[in-house]
Amino acid sequence: MLTLKFYSILHYTMEFTKTYIAKKEHIDIQGIMDGLYYPFYMEYCRHDFIREVLGFDFEEEAQKGIYMVLSQYTIKFIRSLKENDAFIVSCEVFTDAGGQPRLHFKQTIKLNGKLMTTGIFTGTCIPASGGRPYLPDTIKEQLADKISLDITLI
Repeated sequence: MLTLKFYSILHYTMEFTKTYIAKKEHIDIQGIMDGLYYPFYMEYCRHDFIREVLGFDFEEEAQKGIYMVLSQYTIKFIRSLKENDAFIVSCEVFTDAGGQPRLHFKQTIKLNGKLMTTGIFTGTCIPASGGRPYLPDTIKEQLADKISLDITLI
């Protein structure tokens, strides 16, 4: 599901959501989802967002020599998920406030409207042959009117 959030008439973000169910094999001995799996569910949602909304297909682009990679992420665990919980993962994209060639993906996991986990994932593209980070023109064009995020303030 894609929702537009307007911050002003000229700036908005796109919030993309997907629903998942906590799998039995992701539950630890305490009966809660192991912390290792939260970023994986966020990755599934983020990759779907990147492919479905931004039009960047990881496999196709890799064959062309363009790799989209993470450069950093932070995650905050607020509440734990349990087996068979049906939860919603969201993803919003922001440009870099400092003008660097990177994207910031603000993500949440919610269960029944309650915030469970938050994260900021920062990524960029690099040439497969080596070289400096950059964003392809197709992505830059789509993000021209989006708001930026200063991750140094987070």
